Amino acid sequence: MKNTDLVTDYINRAGHRLEAVRLLFQKNSFADVVRESQEVVELCLKALLRASNIEVPRIHDVSAILQDQKSRLPQVIQPQVDHLAKISKSLRRDRELAFYGTEDLTPSDFYNQEDAQKALDGASSVYDLCQSALED
Repeated sequence: MKNTDLVTDYINRAGHRLEAVRLLFQKNSFADVVRESQEVVELCLKALLRASNIEVPRIHDVSAILQDQKSRLPQVIQPQVDHLAKISKSLRRDRELAFYGTEDLTPSDFYNQEDAQKALDGASSVYDLCQSALED
């Protein structure tokens, strides 16, 4: 990996998105909270992988890579890998559905405040853990 500035860029952009997610939550745009929370998590975890000199794949859920490469991650993160992977996997499942919906599901009708709160809490947790680990 050559561009080490990407680590900083990813975590900074994740922080900006997290601020936007909080605003979306206040606006009761719950489907958008779920979708954008997934992007926060994806950017954070890819920053973590890059900082650990682990090849970053072009996929949305890197939970399997986190678990496979746990020993290469910062020591402070290692006990949290299962937690991070669970959030990534959960939000990845909702990524497209929260954005596009389906013929029989409208995202704004499907996702509720509880779904959005869970997504926001997950994104906040991942961001806080990754930002702290990357500062060390």
